[in-house]
Amino acid sequence: MFFDAKEYVTAARILDGLVEEAPEQVAPRLLLARAYYHSARLGRAETELRAVLERDPVERYARLLLGRTLERQSRDAEAAPQLRLAAAMGGEPVE
Repeated sequence: MFFDAKEYVTAARILDGLVEEAPEQVAPRLLLARAYYHSARLGRAETELRAVLERDPVERYARLLLGRTLERQSRDAEAAPQLRLAAAMGGEPVE
């Protein structure tokens, strides 16, 4: 609902509480990372995405979003491997 309304800061506030309650859960943490990404809190998004990938290294969307997050920070050299991995995991041709 908050994502549909583009209320990413509110979504992040709510999801932050859920992640605190169940830090081992990947899904709320991934949603929190998305909320941070869309609200331009890229450092926080990166932190959450790396935590997701520690728990689930084959989470394709987390790889993709991490790559995009790094790109938005002009860290293209770090972004490229993440984006290639995401493409490979999705069966797409790797550039």
